[in-house]
Amino acid sequence: MKTLEFRDGALWLLDQTKLPVETVPVVCRDDRQVAEAIVEMKVRGAPAIGLAAAYGVVLAARSLASSRIAGEELLARLDEAMERLRRTRPTAVNLSWALARMRASIIANADAGPTKVADRLLDEANRMLHEDEEANRSMGRLGAPLVPDRANVLTHCNAGALATGAYGTALGVIRAAHEQGKRIHVWVDETRPLLQGARLTAWELQEAGVPCTLIGDSMAAYVMALGRVDAVIVGADRIAANGDCANKIGTYGLAVLARAHKIPFYFVAPTSTIDLATPSGAHIPIEERNPAEVTICGGARVAPEGIAVANPAFDVTPARLVAAIVTEQGVVRPPFEEHLARVAVRPVESSLPGT
Repeated sequence: MKTLEFRDGALWLLDQTKLPVETVPVVCRDDRQVAEAIVEMKVRGAPAIGLAAAYGVVLAARSLASSRIAGEELLARLDEAMERLRRTRPTAVNLSWALARMRASIIANADAGPTKVADRLLDEANRMLHEDEEANRSMGRLGAPLVPDRANVLTHCNAGALATGAYGTALGVIRAAHEQGKRIHVWVDETRPLLQGARLTAWELQEAGVPCTLIGDSMAAYVMALGRVDAVIVGADRIAANGDCANKIGTYGLAVLARAHKIPFYFVAPTSTIDLATPSGAHIPIEERNPAEVTICGGARVAPEGIAVANPAFDVTPARLVAAIVTEQGVVRPPFEEHLARVAVRPVESSLPGT
């Protein structure tokens, strides 16, 4: 199955909460079901949730078109749907970026009638899906030279095809290096508490035939100390204007360890992940998730009842610890504030109300 696909009038998602044991779909027939799938992480990864939200807007527009709602009322109702989708996960900027693009399409086609608006929105969502795959393959091509032959690469969380429309960001670089014939090996952090590394990244790398070894998050320092890590390559959910990068919780600790062991640390993300309106990582909103994700693992309780739990989903790696950021426009190096501004996607004018 593809990570996401619009067919038969519905959005089909590969249910990532079931991997690697089952490969089953989630079929979303309205925007509320899409929002629920994003919250429950049945679809996840910054680019993928942006794409899913875009198709959620398509579903909302199709439903409203069948009700013959048009004009200002159509825009108001679609704004409600987009705000519902935007609130699902606050850290990844790709979500609000994709919704802003959809809103711009609605406004540009407001006089075309509700059915035509829905058709144009589907065209725009499909265009974003195609652009995402092209960007991922470009990042893979541009980032592969950073990976030496016979390299041991460590990665955290999942930034592969499952987190995008296709191919992947950080895993796209690893896949491209492997496809070029480089003999590489990947250390896969399990990525507690939801084990995206163990469940998703390990599965993707096995499917791609890339040699890999799964390790617990607490083992990374030991492996680095043995001299068995040549580079750390991860994805990002939001990149501030100064180069601070938000990614899955635990990334910052890896960056500190990498600096201590003189190992280059690379982020890989499309330019839509760069948020020039956010000056630094201190301004990035960090999602706090359900405590049960920490206290329950694999359906079994692993902590005492009533224990206080903190469960931030992301942390921020300061720009000073980042060797380079790979985008589809090129490999960006310090000073990031100057160089990111040259490659970043400019904000879409029709941003959501209240943003």
